[in-house]
Amino acid sequence: MPPIPELEAIRKTQILEAGLTAISQRGSANVTMDDICHVANLSKGGLAHYYRSKKELFKAVFQYFFERIFQRSEATMAQYDHPLDKLLAFDWLYNRDDPTVNVGYPLLFDIMALSVRDPEHREIFHDWIGNWVGLLKDALEQGLAEGIFKDLDDPEATARAISAIYQGIAARWYLDPEAHSRQWALSSFQKAIRGLLSPNMA
Repeated sequence: MPPIPELEAIRKTQILEAGLTAISQRGSANVTMDDICHVANLSKGGLAHYYRSKKELFKAVFQYFFERIFQRSEATMAQYDHPLDKLLAFDWLYNRDDPTVNVGYPLLFDIMALSVRDPEHREIFHDWIGNWVGLLKDALEQGLAEGIFKDLDDPEATARAISAIYQGIAARWYLDPEAHSRQWALSSFQKAIRGLLSPNMA
């Protein structure tokens, strides 16, 4: 009997969600394929039908989650008309009550660690940053077209700087909350991004 596409998609999502849960809670180095089988309620053979190795599965988990974050980020920016508001729209990144945050940061730090020595994981991280930078660059180019920003010679470089601001503040806030409160994070990214763009405001 040939596979049913709808059922195949459901099974893959089930596996990827199980991977997200396991990796975010325990770290990729401490999770086995047996663990994923247990969380996904699948046999080893059932899991192997979709993913033949731990590395293949975990790469798919990272890509799946980053795509979900990209979609949420895109939707967040779409709620705003003004380009500067779009660039400052990511206060949800610093909310520990947000389930996406509590899954996302452990995965982000996990793939960053893997990327130090593994080119395949580095490529996933590179693509994730590229997508994020693309969203920010679009907002900057909108601002240029509308005359809100001026003399912005390299929107992509500025988008990369804004992305780095968000990521750097997030790392401090998430890993050292005693010294870096949510209020500190919210205030810091606003000041940093506004300060970066102040010479280019029309």
